[in-house]
Amino acid sequence: MEIIAIYSSKGGVGKTAASVNLSYASSRRGKRTILCDMDPQGAASYYFNVKTKGKYNKKRFLKGKLQKYVSQTDYPCLDLLPTHFSFRNLDLDLDRDSNGQLKDIFAKLEDSYDYMILDCPPNMTLLSKNIIMAADQVISPVTPSTLSILSLAQLVKFFDKIKADRKKHHAFFSMVEKRKKMHQDTLARFRKKKIFLKTSIPYLAEVEKMGITRQPVAVTWSGSPASQAYDKLWMEIWKNRSVK
Repeated sequence: MEIIAIYSSKGGVGKTAASVNLSYASSRRGKRTILCDMDPQGAASYYFNVKTKGKYNKKRFLKGKLQKYVSQTDYPCLDLLPTHFSFRNLDLDLDRDSNGQLKDIFAKLEDSYDYMILDCPPNMTLLSKNIIMAADQVISPVTPSTLSILSLAQLVKFFDKIKADRKKHHAFFSMVEKRKKMHQDTLARFRKKKIFLKTSIPYLAEVEKMGITRQPVAVTWSGSPASQAYDKLWMEIWKNRSVK
């Protein structure tokens, strides 16, 4: 099972939208896919209209009791492991001396899925370290702004600090507005950097309206520019997979 973390230390960069749409892009190709909502705000769970089953919480998550709390979505080959509000304190219960704690937990599901996509909370903590170490790929959405570029630079330094493999870290430009000169200037300056994938995600109403439709954009607006962009982004990520 390939673990792909959609991660940024900065909020408001289109992280959850990317997690939802990339998960769907994977599943529509017949790949057994699970989206794991790690953000206690639960936006990914909301988009798929999935509620937490039973008494699921951070304690049960850390014990690796995951399968009974996995929910099917409305789409073939796509399941979701919802979050819980107690995840906001997940750092307090992680083993500070272990880099593989989350990887061991996720391994409980490795025989059931081809891909696990993690929608990660926007922070830089012990949980972030565990997520980065567990992931086969870390994909960072970056808006074409000074602060977002700065956050990416800080994350690269964080990779070095925790001795994580930089080769598995990639970024893509998100929420790009062609009419904004600053966006175009930022893309021209940075998009050829090795860390950046070629595909960028445009700032479009279809993506914003996901909060209303509660569906991936390819379901509501099949063939739209946003749908095509996420599909293209998934194929680029897929080509970087560790399991060939």
